[in-house]
Amino acid sequence: MNRFIDNLRRQFPCLGIPVNGQRLAWLDTASTALKPDCVIDAIADYYRCCPANVHRGIHRLSEMATARYEASRQSVRKFINATSTDEIVFTSGTTESINIVAGSAGQHWLQAGDDVLISELEHHANIVPWQFLRDRLGIRLRSIPMDRQGDITPDALRQQLSPRTRLVALTAVSNAIGTELPLSELIPIAHAAGAKVLIDAAQAAACVPLDVQALDCDFLAFSGHKLFGPTGIGVLYGKAAWLDEMPPFKGGGDMIKSVTLEHTEFNDLPYKFEAGSPNIAGAIGLGRAIEFVNEIGFEAIMHHENRLTKTALQALSSIRGVTLVGTPTQRRNIISFTLDGVHPHDAGTLLDEDGVAIRAGHHCAQPLMQRFGLPGTIRASFSIYNNDEDIEQLVRSINRIIRIFE
Repeated sequence: MNRFIDNLRRQFPCLGIPVNGQRLAWLDTASTALKPDCVIDAIADYYRCCPANVHRGIHRLSEMATARYEASRQSVRKFINATSTDEIVFTSGTTESINIVAGSAGQHWLQAGDDVLISELEHHANIVPWQFLRDRLGIRLRSIPMDRQGDITPDALRQQLSPRTRLVALTAVSNAIGTELPLSELIPIAHAAGAKVLIDAAQAAACVPLDVQALDCDFLAFSGHKLFGPTGIGVLYGKAAWLDEMPPFKGGGDMIKSVTLEHTEFNDLPYKFEAGSPNIAGAIGLGRAIEFVNEIGFEAIMHHENRLTKTALQALSSIRGVTLVGTPTQRRNIISFTLDGVHPHDAGTLLDEDGVAIRAGHHCAQPLMQRFGLPGTIRASFSIYNNDEDIEQLVRSINRIIRIFE
């Protein structure tokens, strides 16, 4: 396995670039994953060979670009086991995907007095769009509380459901403390109450297999950049029946069949939701990133990340002055912690001096930080390209910081 990881690390050019004279220990994958050569090459090859727009052109370069773009859509479909590419909408990322559901489905299905449920673990991207809808339509936005460990339990969901609950929007994996929610238990409970379910899979897509048919979620969103792909590209999955009912979120080119000055006939799925020239290079890069993940396999990814996370938890727990934040029942590749007497931002700056890249702050999850009574945490996150040396480098740097503040 060590030789496999060493060979894999060579595919990520960023890991070969020193930071402050130190080897780079990239422990900020929860913010964005590093990009392998194959993804970088796929993006560059599009711009070199067929930098044309898709769907509209009748010349060869446009046909080539369209073929690659739509092949990536098919890769996404297989990756999450959707029934049809009609259910795969390319967006700019998880944030836009959730905004589409809130803005389009919200105005179609929700009205004043209806409930939308989210959890205390949510990223701002799964909070703010619903607040917009609350202020615009008069819906009620309610939260499912986490327990002391940082879990969202089925009983907690049941207690918050009401006859007016129309939608439950949940993260699959918390970006702040690594909790993996028991979606296979939560989704049926929400459906039994008559609510649709949206899953924010931004943190989950690169570390656990996603099967939208098995989950039976109504919507699912994820971003390319956390999946070893480029920034500015993401996916909204929606059951075809729901997407067909929903009005378009944005107007412009490619989302239409015909336009007069008086009337517009909208395009078929999924193009109804893809107005304007799309991020073609991003979609192609995302498709190649999915191929990269499939080549490694989730069994290997989960085994490696779970081992690293357990090793890091043991190492951090043994350091005087380190306090772990959140002890979820099922944790993925994220650890949040604090250092006694050290602000997270100061810790982040000093860790960077030692070549250790972590995330410090509230992680776009301020309600969760408020629940813990903290301004923020230090967050280390792991991926397939990390190794034990990264953890050793983190521990050495933390010990140095502790000595500085003694």
